[in-house]
Amino acid sequence: MPPSQPRTVVLLSGGLDSATMLAMAQAEGFEPYALSFRYGQRHDIELEAARRVAEWAGVKRHLTAEIDLRQFGGSALTADIPVPKGRPMGQLTNEIPVTYVPARNTIFLSFALAWAEVLDAGHIFLGVNALDYSGYPDCRPEYIASFEAMARLATRAGVEGSALQIHTPLIALTKREIIARGIQLGVPYQLTRSCYDPTTKGLACGECDSCQLRLKGFAENGIADPAPYLRSPFSFPRSPAV
Repeated sequence: MPPSQPRTVVLLSGGLDSATMLAMAQAEGFEPYALSFRYGQRHDIELEAARRVAEWAGVKRHLTAEIDLRQFGGSALTADIPVPKGRPMGQLTNEIPVTYVPARNTIFLSFALAWAEVLDAGHIFLGVNALDYSGYPDCRPEYIASFEAMARLATRAGVEGSALQIHTPLIALTKREIIARGIQLGVPYQLTRSCYDPTTKGLACGECDSCQLRLKGFAENGIADPAPYLRSPFSFPRSPAV
């Protein structure tokens, strides 16, 4: 009999990056268990997108954990703070924006770690990126390495010698490179949603940081973003299709 696929917990937000990462995990031979979060974010549209992506990928199981980070606030995604719109591209990668949710990746990874231990899975896939979001403290390689070290100390699996590995295949890729890889893997980007402030009907604003980075990545691949937008998106210089 062929060896069984190694299990992994995949953090699935419903956005472009996590959908690409899920496809990459499958291409590498992992059996994914998808984990999403209803954490008090501004909308549930990304959770519906996560459900669609998980269904497309045929994951073994897809869970949505409930956490209420609105009790703390402190972010434009979890409090009544306006989402920045139309910021110059140079500002998007050089500072920590108000859309940063305090300790979110630490919270999400802790849940993923607990489920991974129950599943006897030695792997977690996380779609952080240190280029587009270089100002986010919990998207850095040293943070990931520190969490892995903590997991070895804080879990039965780690104490018994089963080291957890956190995979971050997107961490050093540009948005153009992420999209190009996803296209190669057949990721249905029309199912994904990335906007921080969409309409109630799910139309992306086209102006928040996340929309700008996404649109730029598609433009640099020479193709249109298949996600629906409220109005005609910003125009970016196009590169030859890859």
